Amino acid sequence: MQYAALEILQRTSGINQRQLGDELDVDRSTIADLVARMVRNGLIERSDDPADKRSYALFLTAAGKKQLTTLRPRVEEVERILTARLSPKECVELRRLLSALLPSQE
Repeated sequence: MQYAALEILQRTSGINQRQLGDELDVDRSTIADLVARMVRNGLIERSDDPADKRSYALFLTAAGKKQLTTLRPRVEEVERILTARLSPKECVELRRLLSALLPSQE
């Protein structure tokens, strides 16, 4: 879950906690715990959200960026291992099917 949060924040820096929870498809208490843990571990930081004074914008720290750089090759290797017996066409189909399971990002 933390890896996915790091990837999302790399892609969409400055989103708020609710938006991150929506992206990860987790409830408010789960995302609150995840964000608190990641802040405590120095992976992300919170800043006042200029658009909404009741929430915080989330950003990767240098440590968060380093962690993401360290984890990304490991995640890609796991994906290669899991899909090694699939053809390229089957890999595309698997991604399509897995995407269909996720909530719409609209």
